[in-house]
Amino acid sequence: MSEIAAQASPSSSPLAIVCGGGQFPSAVAYAVTRRGRRVFLFPIRGWADPEAVARFPHEWVSLGQLAASLRRMRAEGCRDIVFIGNVLRPTLWQLRLDFKTLRLLPRIMQAFKGGDDHLLTNVARMIEEQGLRLVGAHEVAPDILVPAGTLGRVAPSERDEADIARGLSLIATIGSFDIGQAVVVADNYVLAVEAAEGTDAMLARVAALRREGRVRIPNGVGVLVKGPKPGQDRRFDLPSIGPRTVEAVAAAGLAGIAVEAAGAITADLQRMIRAADTAGLFLVGAPSSRRERGP
Repeated sequence: MSEIAAQASPSSSPLAIVCGGGQFPSAVAYAVTRRGRRVFLFPIRGWADPEAVARFPHEWVSLGQLAASLRRMRAEGCRDIVFIGNVLRPTLWQLRLDFKTLRLLPRIMQAFKGGDDHLLTNVARMIEEQGLRLVGAHEVAPDILVPAGTLGRVAPSERDEADIARGLSLIATIGSFDIGQAVVVADNYVLAVEAAEGTDAMLARVAALRREGRVRIPNGVGVLVKGPKPGQDRRFDLPSIGPRTVEAVAAAGLAGIAVEAAGAITADLQRMIRAADTAGLFLVGAPSSRRERGP
């Protein structure tokens, strides 16, 4: 690394963005560059969108190739690193570790013995030991955070507000088991809890339950509630919503979507609001008094 790069402050040095799938990597990259900071992308093979990353300087990487990636980050003068985008948790045996990363194998094996938060926090610790600072995407691109309040034309009813409160309370309770960030509550009745299948599949399950007559609550009742787990390291895996979420919520016959304000992200808030308005759903950023773990 050059002397100039070594002396640069984190905010003036290029930002390294490790990119999984979905819209968020490019949304974050655009938001950061609009603020006048350079970016260098490290798209993960098999996950990142080639067309989206082609617009930025980048180098493709494979899971498990930690040492080579860190060398290129240092060569580019990066001091901060962001992880953003979808990647299914691999098995340890799917990781093709490079030679230097193999030396960390005992620690990597230990990191895999737990939930996603346990794994990611341990990965973060190993990266920061190499001289890079891990930051949350929302820290460098705060525009992706969902703000507080009713965000579209449709407002939640008193019943919806009660369902939102119950949903956030439930997430706070089950989150200590590191199992999910979303629930569906309808008229004080818990219809579904997100597990490994993800939010879209959970909503499809609710839609199927309605079609089968196993849920007799009328259409237009119920809320998708999303929020971070208690104690979650918010540099990783904040809950996300988008237009597909709106489509799935509408198909499930629910009344709307509530996320913890400043605790969930969306790649294009205005597009999300328009989609909710068109579908006749409410979209709410609900305040939280919880204090969360950061860097």
